[in-house]
Amino acid sequence: MGSAGKYELPFKLNNPDLLHSQSFVHGEWVKSKSGKTFEVVDPGTGKAWTECPTNDASDVDAAVKSSQEAFEGYRKISPRARAQMLFKWDSLIRENKEDIATILVYETGKPRAEAYGEIDYSTGFTWWFAGEAERIQGSVFTPALPDRRVFTIKQPLGVSAALVPWNFPIAMILRKAGAALAAGCTMIVKPSPETPITILTLAYLADKAGFPKGALNVLTTDLDKTPELSEALCRHDLVKKVSFTGSTRVGKLVAKICADNLKKVTLELGGNCPVLIFDDANIDQALGQIFALKYRHAGQACITANRIFVQSGIFDKFLERWNAESKKLIVGHGSEKETTMGPVTTPRGVDKAVALVEDAKSKGAKVHIGGNKITKNGGYFFEPTVITGVTPNMDIASEEIFAPVCSFLKFDTEQEAVKAANDTSMGLASYCFTKNVDRLWRLFENLEAGMIGLNTGNSSAAESPFGGIKQSGYGKESGKDVAVNEYLITKTGTFTLEGQT
Repeated sequence: MGSAGKYELPFKLNNPDLLHSQSFVHGEWVKSKSGKTFEVVDPGTGKAWTECPTNDASDVDAAVKSSQEAFEGYRKISPRARAQMLFKWDSLIRENKEDIATILVYETGKPRAEAYGEIDYSTGFTWWFAGEAERIQGSVFTPALPDRRVFTIKQPLGVSAALVPWNFPIAMILRKAGAALAAGCTMIVKPSPETPITILTLAYLADKAGFPKGALNVLTTDLDKTPELSEALCRHDLVKKVSFTGSTRVGKLVAKICADNLKKVTLELGGNCPVLIFDDANIDQALGQIFALKYRHAGQACITANRIFVQSGIFDKFLERWNAESKKLIVGHGSEKETTMGPVTTPRGVDKAVALVEDAKSKGAKVHIGGNKITKNGGYFFEPTVITGVTPNMDIASEEIFAPVCSFLKFDTEQEAVKAANDTSMGLASYCFTKNVDRLWRLFENLEAGMIGLNTGNSSAAESPFGGIKQSGYGKESGKDVAVNEYLITKTGTFTLEGQT
């Protein structure tokens, strides 16, 4: 494991072979050139339980050349063989579900039930992209000139890099790597400093599934070296594609760096996602869907409900029921059976939640429940919080919250609600609840987001295109054809035919 004996492991795995803490390059577990390491911390206790290499720019070239070497052979493997490897990877992840869930709990802090949910959701991507591998096709057609024929073929781009966040580490990797590997590309992953062990476990299982050495490399690093390592990956001449999930601020930096070499980029960035609940909505349906969406992983999801607009006719009733359900949440360590909401993953998350609540209160908002940091066993806990009286001048109205803080806003008309919902630079997801089918369709067309939940909360799935508009990024990360196309080039051939009269 690399740091055995130095730390007390707070859990026990059924398969100890899964646990690795060194970077993974060309089928080998390696240290950083500098020899430096950083600690991985349990958000539920604030205690470190292992350490990983602090890779920097000097470690990038070897990893990229490994991936390029693997690509030269992997690109020639048949789609059926790639699909079989993806199916095997999928099978191994499912077989080790209990252990992977345990690691996920101690890295992200999410309750065990949510860890199971992430694994079930994430393996949808490996299963889906195994099928996509054999659905990649070109075309042939007769153009305007009758003696010519035009062919198109799809070919893999090359080495790709994935820069991923900590909130859903398994989903992020299987969604990105699944598409890349299905297309015939290889990938280098830079995990978040908070969740490297989960990613290393997946790399270990990919190796066991038969992927060539170098097909999936992982370079870990700490927060301070993340910009340096990420930039080195983005600038390397052999890296042909970068996929980034994270904040809009950092996404813009990634795009600028990759623009220097016109490198293909997929960006899945921040979301200030609105929910519109109308008087004619099924309150039970809306409450159940949005409550689960909002409090999942303590509000730390890019597609979570950030601003909840409720029409005036049901506002008080809906708020009363929401508050009652929120009070039932049990905040605790993710490993405890009774826990229904875990900690936020970083102390920065607690600080931001405190700042947003205090700013809202100082500008006239009302806090109905919660609003405070919870001091408990050294973990990064924050109370489930409900706020009303939110106005546009409050930070909570314009920033991605990423904490269990719910802001409610009252509206009267559809036009008013749509205008307020769209009043943001972001456009990742929006949600609406109404039983008026005409209104539902209008909202589908008029809400400015890449994904719209129609009487639906979380709608992300492997078969559905995932991605935003505006400053929430560009490109798609799941769905038929569109996701693998992010890792493919289309090459056109034109043939002149003689003797066909």
